[in-house]
Amino acid sequence: MEYNRDYFKGKTAVVTGAASGIGLALVEELLESNAARVAMADIHPGNLETHEKRLQKLHGNRVKGLLCDVTKDENVRNMIAAAATFFDNKLDLLINNAGAGFAGPFSEMGDEDWKIAFDLNFYSALYGMRAALPLMLKQGSGQIINIISGIAFIPMAYQSRYAATKAALNALSITLRSEYWDENIKISSATPGTTATAIWGDMKPPESAQSPRQSASRILNGIANNDRVIFGDDPDIQGAAESYDYQKQAGMDEYLLHVARQRRKGIAAV
Repeated sequence: MEYNRDYFKGKTAVVTGAASGIGLALVEELLESNAARVAMADIHPGNLETHEKRLQKLHGNRVKGLLCDVTKDENVRNMIAAAATFFDNKLDLLINNAGAGFAGPFSEMGDEDWKIAFDLNFYSALYGMRAALPLMLKQGSGQIINIISGIAFIPMAYQSRYAATKAALNALSITLRSEYWDENIKISSATPGTTATAIWGDMKPPESAQSPRQSASRILNGIANNDRVIFGDDPDIQGAAESYDYQKQAGMDEYLLHVARQRRKGIAAV
């Protein structure tokens, strides 16, 4: 998808989970859209260093890698502070992208499993917003995007933790969108769409899966448009529209039961 690249010209941006998949694609697209500087945060030092060096060869000192465990509040605060220093204290855009799919039967999940999922998929974004908002309030503008998933609207079997964490993050994002609107801070949630990334684990991604760059383009288009909820592909738009449609409950049950039965066989159905 083509999007308004001029919107990102001269902006500074932080992307978490940025050393692979959609996070890396977002970094690449932002740099190619002439963002002033981009900080890429990730927990994997090898991947982070590899892509930082590669992108610095292409874009010079406009990109910087920051090692960060986003499940730790202090680490996120330190990362945002380091990014702000790299940006000369101007933070225009934060994309909270870090997350994982957390598949498995509900019956096998204990309290620690749920804590791990919420720490990564929910609290990491909360920490990021909490660290970034004072900077944005001080400068009088900013934009925050929280990457959720279509599963927030269409909760699928064997991904109860993923669905619950992403639904919670979506609710938080939409709540804060109106809370900070009059402060000129734009907040949105964004689904990536069905995308071929490591989130599928050992399962082969569906043939319909798009590339990370395609997903990143859709997300950046929604950012430029300040969409309330940004949808990473057309099926996510359709799914969100139909998920709570009273007239379509029977059809939705039929669809989700099919997905559950396919997944029970080890097939990556969506």
